[in-house]
Amino acid sequence: MNIWKSCLFGAALALLTSTASFAAKTDLVLGIVLEPPHLDPTAGAAAAIDEIVYANIFEGLTRIGPKGDVLPALAESWAQSEDGKTYTFKLHKDVKFQDGTAFDAEDVKFSLERPRSDKSTNAQKGLFAAIDKVEILDPLSVKVTLKQPNGDFLYNMAWGDAVIVAPESADTNKDKPVGTGPFKLDNWAKGSQIVITKNPNYWGTPATLEKATFRIIPDPAAATAALLAGDVQAFPVFPSYETIAQFQADPRFKVVIGSTEGETVMGLNNKKPPFDNPKVRQAIAHAIDRKTVIDGAMFGFGTPIGSFFPPHHAAYLDLTTQTAYDPELAKKLLTEAGHPDGFKTTLKLPPPTYARRGGEIIAAELSEIGIEAEIIPVEWAQWLDQVFKNKDYDMTIVSHTEPNDLNIFSRDDYYFNYDSAPFKELIKQIEATSDGPKRTELYQQAQKLLATDEPAIFLFQLPKTGIWDSKIEGLWENGPIQANDLTAVKWTD
Repeated sequence: MNIWKSCLFGAALALLTSTASFAAKTDLVLGIVLEPPHLDPTAGAAAAIDEIVYANIFEGLTRIGPKGDVLPALAESWAQSEDGKTYTFKLHKDVKFQDGTAFDAEDVKFSLERPRSDKSTNAQKGLFAAIDKVEILDPLSVKVTLKQPNGDFLYNMAWGDAVIVAPESADTNKDKPVGTGPFKLDNWAKGSQIVITKNPNYWGTPATLEKATFRIIPDPAAATAALLAGDVQAFPVFPSYETIAQFQADPRFKVVIGSTEGETVMGLNNKKPPFDNPKVRQAIAHAIDRKTVIDGAMFGFGTPIGSFFPPHHAAYLDLTTQTAYDPELAKKLLTEAGHPDGFKTTLKLPPPTYARRGGEIIAAELSEIGIEAEIIPVEWAQWLDQVFKNKDYDMTIVSHTEPNDLNIFSRDDYYFNYDSAPFKELIKQIEATSDGPKRTELYQQAQKLLATDEPAIFLFQLPKTGIWDSKIEGLWENGPIQANDLTAVKWTD
């Protein structure tokens, strides 16, 4: 009898242990390389912000799906006028922000007008430039009238910079983000981790995960160790390219190599001599062997690009041969530009592996044509302040992971300091055109112009090197937008 009772107790204990183990699988620890400067996507350019909050804490009228398509979000539907200038959005009902305040058309009007004000700190004001006026038709209906038709409008409204925020909490979203999404901020231990938990009052399909912890691990070796030890169960963008083969051979993990919108470039300060001379920029382009950079910095992961456009896009043109590696031509162009002996310059490099390792390779290649580039490592916050905001730099390396962002080269205040009337005109035509073939033609004209002017050196398309526990489902294979969307993520048995 005692043996039978012991067996029953043992079975019950095993069941409880199994149940507890299964319950624990509603938590997930993800590794990220960069810590965001804050958590308000409407007030900062850092991709690391959206990697935490996009679709998780904040939502927009529309959203980008895992395949790059535009999907409904807070707007359940919309109608477009025949002239293409007016959009009427029907909003979901019974939606609340995570602090309990109600979401309605007033919040949409506020969120679309706020980034257009002079006081706005939105990093992507151009997304809202086409808007003429925003009208509230009723608490759940909003009419947006554009100055002219804009083929990218619904896509633009899906960016993290265009999420809907409430007037009551907008000013404190940097440290205390309040959105309408399926997760809410639980804790941020600066320099260590950011924890989000399930929003019990979410208006839509609830998340399966109860908690997600974003652990900040900038060091590639530490990232490898954390995954192998199980301290981190997923690294959506794994930084240690040299150890990927090790994980591919380990059945405990899934290794998913996808594409991103991340054009990796060596940015040049176009208003600062000698970079104001197109021949100098072209010389630099011909002095760099993209394959060597990809092999040395990325261990072969990455696709060479010759302009600022993703290779997976239907309108992509392969223009890499136009600035192919040719040191002799580079020296000739430098001589024609008045620098036969080269010159001294600086190269500011932010923390990511592609920048630090790639910068060393590029500096060595530039020295072969007489350009002496002093490498200056900077932290991410320094890069944002010195390079992106104040344009205090000569050269830099960074990946631009925003989707559909060709138009950044048309902005007068952008850190490249590139000013081209023909390019600006092309962007205006693209934005005003919804016809597919015509847009493709314009996109290709813009790519050719950039490949000739070389306002930046176009290096490679950043891959999405995802590694996670083999029992995890729902993480994105590709990166059509800089996001770790956890809304459909779950553990399997």
